[in-house]
Amino acid sequence: MVKLRLKRMGRKGFPVYKIVAADSRSPRDGKFIDAVGLYDPKTHPMTIDIKEDRVLYWLKNGAQPTPTVRHLLRRKGVTLKFHLMKKGLSAEEIQKRIEEWNSLQANRAERELEKKRRAAERRKAKKASEAAPKAEEAAAE
Repeated sequence: MVKLRLKRMGRKGFPVYKIVAADSRSPRDGKFIDAVGLYDPKTHPMTIDIKEDRVLYWLKNGAQPTPTVRHLLRRKGVTLKFHLMKKGLSAEEIQKRIEEWNSLQANRAERELEKKRRAAERRKAKKASEAAPKAEEAAAE
């Protein structure tokens, strides 16, 4: 059985993973059939490069992704595309739905950044308000 899984590379403390199609009996860092992507969790934001056509080929031929690889494929929208292809939708309809999904993901990322910015401002204001009475006490003495 073929699995889509991660092959660890890089040096100690700085992992980089290849996403590979490998026989389930081969060792984690051993022989593989096809390299279909790259995942670097240490960059900010993390880097995920996937050869979409090769991943779709392996999924069509019954390859099972590990949970981590499945998560990475979901983040890039590959599983959505595979699901839509299985439903038998036309290429135009698939492209339209993928574009909608990408715009939703971009909006979600913008909302997350805005939320983090507001939280940082609240922390800064709270710190300033806590420091003001202490400064007044020090000046009174």
